[in-house]
Amino acid sequence: MREQLAALRRRMTEEHVDAYLIPSDDFHGSEYVGDYFKCRSYVSGFTGSAGTLIVLQDWAGLWTDGRYFLQAAQQLDGSGITLCKMGEKDVPTEEAFLESALQEGQCLGFDGRTITARRFHALEKKLAHKNIHFRTELDLVGDIWPDRPALPAAPAWALELRYCGKSRADKLSAVRSALAEQGADLLLLSSLDDIAWLLNIRGGDVACCPVTLAYLAVDAAQAKLFVNTAVIPETLRQALAEDCVTLSPYFSVYTWAAEIPETLSVWLDEEKTNCALWNTLSARHRILSAPNPTYLPKAIKNPTEVANERTAHLYDGIAMTKFMFWLKSEIGKTAMTERSVSAYLEALRAQQPHYLGSSFDPILAYGHHGAIVHYSATEESDIPLEAEGFLLCDTGGHYLEGTTDITRTFVLGPISPEMRRHYTLVLRSHLALLNAQFLHGCRGSALDMLARQPLWQEGLDFNHGTGHGVGYLLSVHEGPNSFRFRSAGQDAVLEPGMIISDEPGLYLESRYGIRLENLIVCEERFENEYGRYLGFAPLTLVPFEREAIDPAMLSPRETEQLNRYHAAVREALSPHLTTEEQHWLEHATAPFPVHQAPDA
Repeated sequence: MREQLAALRRRMTEEHVDAYLIPSDDFHGSEYVGDYFKCRSYVSGFTGSAGTLIVLQDWAGLWTDGRYFLQAAQQLDGSGITLCKMGEKDVPTEEAFLESALQEGQCLGFDGRTITARRFHALEKKLAHKNIHFRTELDLVGDIWPDRPALPAAPAWALELRYCGKSRADKLSAVRSALAEQGADLLLLSSLDDIAWLLNIRGGDVACCPVTLAYLAVDAAQAKLFVNTAVIPETLRQALAEDCVTLSPYFSVYTWAAEIPETLSVWLDEEKTNCALWNTLSARHRILSAPNPTYLPKAIKNPTEVANERTAHLYDGIAMTKFMFWLKSEIGKTAMTERSVSAYLEALRAQQPHYLGSSFDPILAYGHHGAIVHYSATEESDIPLEAEGFLLCDTGGHYLEGTTDITRTFVLGPISPEMRRHYTLVLRSHLALLNAQFLHGCRGSALDMLARQPLWQEGLDFNHGTGHGVGYLLSVHEGPNSFRFRSAGQDAVLEPGMIISDEPGLYLESRYGIRLENLIVCEERFENEYGRYLGFAPLTLVPFEREAIDPAMLSPRETEQLNRYHAAVREALSPHLTTEEQHWLEHATAPFPVHQAPDA
């Protein structure tokens, strides 16, 4: 048994806690977290990015998803912790397990700063019939972690108006108008991307998302930023002060929350506020529970942001296309593994102007690994690439001009007719959504069927959303817009300026996977007596895999759509490539003949 697990149980005994829950989250619900917040890893020894540890006095279990089954099994071996494979038959959810394991009147503890108010309320409801006592103020892992890493403290910096397109003062004014409309006195923001967007600042405290650890309180006259003041340079401090934004120490938000006048009504987002803050404020104040007023404006990119994103995708397309050329030229000649080609692609991106880093952990999945939807190669799972089959490559980057996310499935050598047929079906699905035209008021859930129809007609499907919103130099996964026929709550009306991924796929377990992803931007088309019509334009500029396409399966319209996209890719990228790369791109984007499909 791990000593850390035994030490945690001793603290649980001292605090009379029967079960202790340790998620993977920081205090802000970030997708990635700094080392300071890796309490689950410290106790369990499992280092994957996703998972929840539940510790009882006589049992402990770690819940994680299919990406990490192999890694978790290895790292948990001999630890005294059981691997609970999420989604597998007879494996209960964390909430269902707690309901069955806890006895009447027992105590469940956790650090309330790491659990959202919504999740806490769901636990309360699930366990209410057992009269479970909650201890939400306990950082028991912090108590037993003698060399705990320091909080991230990367310098913050201002995103200039030429990149963000709207001033801090204008954004704050809009938030104050929303406060007045809702009849709330105060807004408290906890989500780091909302704060970064509102104040036009960026940082480096969270991997793959350039934000700064902070909370922000906004009222009718001023704003208070709770932050490590040492990370705010003097020029940024002065600029914030000019817009009536004052600074307070990061952890002082909890004291502030306990001391503000009881007469104030407070706007909180249950999904984005941790339960420690929620409980403190709801005990003394009227709470307006609603999505943050920054949520939708952040998703609707302004014209400056959209124009910049086109530049970012040009940079990204150059790097990706150079990578594609190199991969096809060197496969079978140069030793390659999933991790080594990932590093090569990262080096190509780093050569582009204004590149800041990856927008998420890269997915380079060869052969059967491609069938694992969110596979990410580790030292243990890394395998060599051979001159045959598919390589699924899902990567992205942050530039001053915006955020990218692209997936291509590359042919490394001979593939079967079935593989070509499946690739072409996924391509048809991608094109169907890319070329949709629809009335304003339509939601992503209504359009998802367009992408799935070519696959559904063949009795095939994929078990993930077809698309997610993408932030501007922020989180690569951003709501509230998405393409999901099972909407899962993020299903906003589509608006011009929203940037969304279009990424259908197909996954054959233990064989191969295919995913094709562009980022697309919602645009105005025209207006008539029926209303405003909208459509999408591609931002991503990377060729599809010609060798994997069966042109006989494409309708004339689909062929024209593909040819038009490839012509745009060729025109945009060719001036930035070597002569040899240009010649290869001409072939890779050569038009297919337009002919009638056999079943049309």
